[in-house]
Amino acid sequence: MNVVDRVTTRFTEVVGADPVGVWSAPGRITIIGDHTDYNAGLSLPVAINLGVVIAVGVRDDGRVRVVSPHDDTTTVELTRCVPGSVSGWSAVPLGVLWALGGSRGGASGLDIVIDSDIPAGSDFGTSSAIACAVAVAVNDLWEIDLGRMDLVHACQRAEHDMVGTPTTMVDTATAMSGETDSAVLVDCQLAEASVIPFALAEAGLALLVIVSEGHRSPGGVVNQDRRAACERAAVSLGVDTLRDLAVDDLPRVRETQDEETYRRVRHVVTENARVAAVAELLWSDGPRAIGDFLFASYLSMRDDFDVHNSQSSRVIRSARRAGALGARMTGGGLGGVVIALVPTELLSFVERKVRQACADEHLSEPEMFVVTPSRGAHRVF
Repeated sequence: MNVVDRVTTRFTEVVGADPVGVWSAPGRITIIGDHTDYNAGLSLPVAINLGVVIAVGVRDDGRVRVVSPHDDTTTVELTRCVPGSVSGWSAVPLGVLWALGGSRGGASGLDIVIDSDIPAGSDFGTSSAIACAVAVAVNDLWEIDLGRMDLVHACQRAEHDMVGTPTTMVDTATAMSGETDSAVLVDCQLAEASVIPFALAEAGLALLVIVSEGHRSPGGVVNQDRRAACERAAVSLGVDTLRDLAVDDLPRVRETQDEETYRRVRHVVTENARVAAVAELLWSDGPRAIGDFLFASYLSMRDDFDVHNSQSSRVIRSARRAGALGARMTGGGLGGVVIALVPTELLSFVERKVRQACADEHLSEPEMFVVTPSRGAHRVF
């Protein structure tokens, strides 16, 4: 049973009626541009063909019932969906209702049943996918008529104010703006997102995701430490954010900062430059031209940002030797998720060599799956 059928069936079981509609929003994988977002930088993620699906019904009692994929249920008065009133997993969908004005009254109550086929963990944007699916559903049902970027900002407010998570716009902008055979160029300084061609199948390529045991590492701890270092560096260098620096500024940074701070700044500055270069190459030459930039991003994450683990490094080396055009760590944590850009005819060979390399080092067998660039948040029916 696919996830749409599953959530529809579950809704009928819980509510005793059919939903008025089903909406979906995708997870995401970052092609290039990690740890740039909280420095007002550039990031190039892709919406993937794994996502969150919600079935929604309308209530007439002013209450909201939200059911998670694990059958956890929260029921509250719609007018009580305000910051400080809700905690835990349900704060995301209920926070979106608050951000879209439901707490001010006049809106109908809702039943929302959530399901997902996104892999567990924070590296695939599940929380933002939930927020975006709820946002597009409520935008339709309450006839709010907000544009996509307005919904992105509403989802951000929900995660900031209701959940208490200092997220950037990357995940929500990707889940809202993604298109088939496309990546999303997110500019966190300008708060803009634009679609970039990323037609993998047409180029004879597959995007292989490899999840290792490092995926369980606490990304929040890593991100908080690196984020604080970047903020201190910006203050010391007299700029609002590290986005205000260019590669030509790095000699000055090296002269004025300690070695670790210099490396943190160098990653952010050079990664922004790599994102811009990859975006240009995707327009001009296509995805076969970007492999070297993915490897360069991996080295920068490893050497300058100290984000790595032995299994991911082994995976990247083995994928490269087996014929991947590019590979890098992606997401939070200590680099437990790797993406590899692989010629389609070599896909099985690369997978086999990665498994063999992990076995030879007595490392746990990684989970591997192919993702495709897919459509952003939308109504299914």
